[in-house]
Amino acid sequence: MNEAAGLVTWNSGDFPFPADNFSVERRYHPCNLPSKTSIYLMKVKFERRDSAQARGAQGFTLLEMVIVLGIIGLILGAVIGLSGNFMGLGREVQTEGKLQTINASLKAYRIRANHFPSESQGLKALVERPTTAPEPRRWENAFETLPKDGWDQEFVYKYPGSKDPSQPEVISKGKDGELGTGDDLSSQDAK
Repeated sequence: MNEAAGLVTWNSGDFPFPADNFSVERRYHPCNLPSKTSIYLMKVKFERRDSAQARGAQGFTLLEMVIVLGIIGLILGAVIGLSGNFMGLGREVQTEGKLQTINASLKAYRIRANHFPSESQGLKALVERPTTAPEPRRWENAFETLPKDGWDQEFVYKYPGSKDPSQPEVISKGKDGELGTGDDLSSQDAK
């Protein structure tokens, strides 16, 4: 900073901040000073910007973080709640597929043996050759082990079937594991 003859001037090296962060306003202001002396008043307007704000890298407040986490929690809760219904539906679809597979195996058994297995022989006739009457003429195992329904329970075999007495009926006890309730699935149900 130089002070000479009543004039105040700044050299560019005297100012510690970059030139793009401030503005200068100069006005001529006459005073009651001896002639030929005038004072120039300078108003320096300086805006200090933090380097993080200059780059636009502002962080989140705690409230914003809590709100976002709450929304994510609600979405996850809804997805988990709805997935329970899909799991039940998936088990039903899996059981219906197994019922169709068992039905096809029973029809193949009938072609070879010329009859369906008796109720006392049950579905075990598809895994082991029956030794009780009526014995099959030709036999071939359809499964290595008996399949279970989607709830890991054994199927129930009825011959003759309750809806179509000429065909056997394979029944899944459903989710509750009890025979004769509303959630049972039957191979003779209309599809």
